[in-house]
Amino acid sequence: MSSYLAINVFIVLIPLLLSFEKNVLFYKKLKNVFISIIAVGIIFLIWDVIATENGDWSFNSEYTGSVRIYGLPVEEILFFITVPYSILFVFESLTFYIKEKKFEFNRKYFLIVFMILFFAAITNIDKNYTSAVFFICSVLFLLSSFYDLKVYNSLVSILTILVSFIPFFIVNYILTSLPVVEYNPEAIMGIRVLTIPVEDFFYSFAMISGWLIIYNMLNERDRKIKFKTIDQGKT
Repeated sequence: MSSYLAINVFIVLIPLLLSFEKNVLFYKKLKNVFISIIAVGIIFLIWDVIATENGDWSFNSEYTGSVRIYGLPVEEILFFITVPYSILFVFESLTFYIKEKKFEFNRKYFLIVFMILFFAAITNIDKNYTSAVFFICSVLFLLSSFYDLKVYNSLVSILTILVSFIPFFIVNYILTSLPVVEYNPEAIMGIRVLTIPVEDFFYSFAMISGWLIIYNMLNERDRKIKFKTIDQGKT
């Protein structure tokens, strides 16, 4: 077993074992879980393939298997399954154990964050990874200023993002310290937290946001269908 595959197993093992836990019953949500994984994963995998081809980052064959798909180790593709599965499990667990609370934010604050991130993307246009990740994050905040994405105004969603950064830091430190993933210095700013490029924190934030946005939208759709069916049954 490669080191990267072992990391994937470590990430998903506990959520898999607890998927049938009687309070959370995560296995009942698997349809929406995997739709969210696929919807967001396709976007980030395409980015991953392009960035790898451009040389923005690469994968150390010493810590991965020999099988690659479009230049990506199989373990990297699995990473886009094991990580969101685990994060959405965290979300459902927090949903059960913590009372949800909605916050009211003035849209101007989202627009301010959008402008800061967009400015960072433009001023780092010569650094592929930096520019791309700041741009994606800026779009998320721009959309949030006009639409309720059911993430940044939700206590459970915000806590999910914050809690997820703990295992993210541990796993990403392992990936970048071995290193399993190596970054082209010309694609990043060079600012690191220990061995982790600062861009990775924004990358993780964007991915987690994407999974939660899609997952919450699907759950909201299911709730509306359920209530509509109940109302029709009463009439």
